[in-house]
Amino acid sequence: MKRYLLLTLFALFGWAVAIKSSAADWSTISILDLDTAVAVALRDNPGLEAAAARVAQAKAQVDQARSTYWPRLDASATGARVDLSESTYRENLALARLFNPSASLTDPEEYYNAGLTASWTLFDGFERKFSNIAARYAEKSSLAALDDARRLLASAVSQAFFSAQLALENIAIAKADEAFNHRQLADAEVRQRVGTGALSDVLNFQVRKNQAKTNRINQEYQHTVSLFGLAALLGLPESRLPAHVKLAPLSAETTDELSAPPLDDLIQIALDRRPDIQQLRWRISQADARIGIARAGHYPSLVLSGSLDGERSGDANFRQDDIGNSVQLGLTYNLFAGGYTRAKIQEARQHRTELEKQLSEQRLSTTADIRSSAALVTTAQTQVALQRENADLVRRTRDLVEKEYNAGQGSLVRLNEAQKDLITAQSNLALALVGLRQAWVELNTRAGILHGWHAGANRNIRH
Repeated sequence: MKRYLLLTLFALFGWAVAIKSSAADWSTISILDLDTAVAVALRDNPGLEAAAARVAQAKAQVDQARSTYWPRLDASATGARVDLSESTYRENLALARLFNPSASLTDPEEYYNAGLTASWTLFDGFERKFSNIAARYAEKSSLAALDDARRLLASAVSQAFFSAQLALENIAIAKADEAFNHRQLADAEVRQRVGTGALSDVLNFQVRKNQAKTNRINQEYQHTVSLFGLAALLGLPESRLPAHVKLAPLSAETTDELSAPPLDDLIQIALDRRPDIQQLRWRISQADARIGIARAGHYPSLVLSGSLDGERSGDANFRQDDIGNSVQLGLTYNLFAGGYTRAKIQEARQHRTELEKQLSEQRLSTTADIRSSAALVTTAQTQVALQRENADLVRRTRDLVEKEYNAGQGSLVRLNEAQKDLITAQSNLALALVGLRQAWVELNTRAGILHGWHAGANRNIRH
């Protein structure tokens, strides 16, 4: 029990760590399966870089908020050359000679100033404290958003992978149909040459063979297009898989896939761990901190500052007697601002209420979606069982009709119908099997589980 629980927790948390390393070494991959495709997409898809950049921005905002606890040191310097107008010069000279008849003025005059100011906010109504808290929650919210982007990317990769697998299976079915009609065509031509067969039989199988070939060509096109979409999600240049890489064929359903979904466990996991729900929780915590920031307006702020100031005319060669200093302790307390602080607090509270309602709505919709997906899985399981039984029955029927026709006891029309029924049954089975796996993907995606949609996390949860 503990082992399975640990495996489940690993499936839930392991993907929350950023996967960023060098691009996949495709020379070591010959058969591309779903797990490999998801791993490559999570590492190389360029669309995740935007979400990762937002996480880096949030981290930088945390560092910005922390910097407010440190003193601030600023240096300043100015230099000016003042050239007085003629009238101003005469007025200043006359004023100077009232006190000293021999006084003279230098024009133009150069003035130089230099200063060093240190300031330290001692108290700001806890605004710095709540700003730091808000920044940390914003960072966690960004991380949850990145995890959610990974969850949705993995779902998109799996859907594209299954679409390509379905086209690949339909290609195999079309090839088998083409081979069957080619074999019947060869037999019909032999019978015609010896006089025991009709030309209409030869033409019939020629037409059926061409139809199968047309269907194969169409499915090959669908397969190629699906691979382009899959390669784009994998972050491959030119949206193209390497030529030597082949897609894993569609395998038969497993016992695990046909078992009942662990509905209650999946709902609980989603409500506890799904990234978009976690993101809303972090945003609510951030909103709490913003209420604290708004309340800081009710408190005074206290700032200690000191400065060294130098002033000199004529040249910039400052001496000790050109430099002065000051130290001050400033207290600022807003007495009235027209209700600004109260309105700001109310805005922050209403924003928190909005997020709480969004979280409640998201929890309800998530629960409904998981129940809907679980019902879809159950329906798909039934469809797979029925379609597999039907495909077996139709194949037996086709084989019997083929033997009767080759023995001259069955009609060509009946053989055509039996072969057509077989192709339809096989296609329906492939579609049902892909539908089952897509339903599991949707269920696990809505539960917030990234890995193990057909043989991993579901088994672990169920036990």
